[in-house]
Amino acid sequence: MDTEIIPSDALTDDALAQVQALAARQKRANGALMKTINFVGGQVEGGLKRLPDNMRSQIDVAARKALEASYDAAQRSRSKYAGTDQMHKVLSAVSGGLGGLGGLPTALLELPVATTVIFRAVQGVAAQYGEDPLSVETRVQCLAVFGAGGPDDADDGVDTAFFSARIGLSGAAVHGVLSKVAPRFATVLSQKLASQAVPVLGAAAGAGTNYAFTEYYVAMAHVHFGLRKLARDHGEDPVLDAFHKALVLPQPPVKRA
Repeated sequence: MDTEIIPSDALTDDALAQVQALAARQKRANGALMKTINFVGGQVEGGLKRLPDNMRSQIDVAARKALEASYDAAQRSRSKYAGTDQMHKVLSAVSGGLGGLGGLPTALLELPVATTVIFRAVQGVAAQYGEDPLSVETRVQCLAVFGAGGPDDADDGVDTAFFSARIGLSGAAVHGVLSKVAPRFATVLSQKLASQAVPVLGAAAGAGTNYAFTEYYVAMAHVHFGLRKLARDHGEDPVLDAFHKALVLPQPPVKRA
């Protein structure tokens, strides 16, 4: 099978190559995330068993509140400061380490901080692809990136159901996106909180998982906003069709997006 070109009458060879590079980036991000989770796997697995039975509902609520707070706070903070991808990863790791010092209580308190750091990193990626990081539309699309799956999902990666620029920009539409994204983000947070369940020891695992999750969502943001940029130039349907075809190729190209 030819893994370099996906037949399409609507896309140029260069556009096809960019689409395939984004698909390859998504696959690499999923693999790196799984390796990190496996590295702290013993602690994470044990932590999941130690989580209280009612913790899942608390995590669901915490995920939504963290995303809501990040959506609002990121608009204010990026107008004053914009850090690099690497800086956001380091800040997230520091936040996760501090959150893990006291086990679950401090880990829950740290969630909004870590989520806001990741949100700001995603905004920065959006700006790299020509989008206004402070606009309502872009911030809604940043929320959508948090629906990009996690270590337990078989269909990891960007959810193209959120991709269209036709997403409404009303308050109700924002809450609708939150309702769909928050449960998936909560699944990721379950892994994070489990890694931080043991006081002090959880600090190291929390730092590692925070770093990995930030790296993962930054990569998914590059895929998400990279596809949006290509769609603006070549049309949404041909770009998404080529992307889905690229995802099933056995050997994606090594060119980086």
